[in-house]
Amino acid sequence: MSAAPGAAGPVLRAESLVRSYKISRGMLRPPAELQALRGVSFGLDTGHTLAVVGESGCGKSTLARLVTMIEPPTSGRLLIDGHDPAEGPATRRRLREAVQIVFQDPYGSLNPRQKVASILGEPLLINRRMSAAERREAVAAMMAQVGLRPEQAQRYPHMFSGGQRQRVAVARALMLNPRIVVLDEPVSALDLSIQAQILNLLVELQDRYRLAYLFISHNLSVVRHFAEAVLVMYLGRVVEHGGREAVFASPQHPYTRALLSASPTADPARRGRRIKLVGELPSPLHPPPGCPFNPRCPLANERCRIETPPLQQLNGRLVACHAVEEGRAD
Repeated sequence: MSAAPGAAGPVLRAESLVRSYKISRGMLRPPAELQALRGVSFGLDTGHTLAVVGESGCGKSTLARLVTMIEPPTSGRLLIDGHDPAEGPATRRRLREAVQIVFQDPYGSLNPRQKVASILGEPLLINRRMSAAERREAVAAMMAQVGLRPEQAQRYPHMFSGGQRQRVAVARALMLNPRIVVLDEPVSALDLSIQAQILNLLVELQDRYRLAYLFISHNLSVVRHFAEAVLVMYLGRVVEHGGREAVFASPQHPYTRALLSASPTADPARRGRRIKLVGELPSPLHPPPGCPFNPRCPLANERCRIETPPLQQLNGRLVACHAVEEGRAD
């Protein structure tokens, strides 16, 4: 695998991404509209990692499907190396090689009936004009890059441990020399010691090939040590977006503060008061008016219940919160 082409700079840009779904409500009722993403915008530079965090149902997985071009956005624009997948089938096919994904469950994402050599060679067979010998050589080289032995190429996925299977999944994602890799909870199904090994491997591969990572995770301890920037989502919207140190040292949005307070830590100096959110995540079919977080927010006032806060530059990062804007969050 050769180093990814192109100089450092934005390789992925999302501009006001919206993704809606029509939900059937029966024969005699019109379908309801569920907005899984509501105007999400961000940029990702070559060689950098952006973490996307939030509760289940906040839109993280939908965002991953849009970035990997599994689904198109309902509106908004996605630019990969300056090109929009909506330009046409040829552009979309070329860009799909530049974006790959590593899934949470390494066993479920691998074909149990194929040997590792076939799993890793299949992307080359479909997308490259290579001889069988060239494919075998490329597979062997990639297996060495992720810490697998040559003889393991003739084994089936069930013959590997969870950590080894995830190494196979990482190798498969890199076979087409991508520029962007979406990591969808890539270590949550692994033991702690194996998590560290896989994360170290991902860091090494990023440094070697200048990969851009979109890292989706619930584990804020992992995010703190793995990502350079953090995107906090709630009910399909971005509520805070900034550098890792700024977000973790001084979270601004009440939802970000609640998430960080719930994250376990072994450092007594970083232990603080747990912020308990009251109530459940509202239904995306019937989001609350105004700020989507207002039914659970301890700082909400009448303005929060009527007016949706814009995402704006506040205190060194982007925040969507009337309380922060008005100075009530201090």
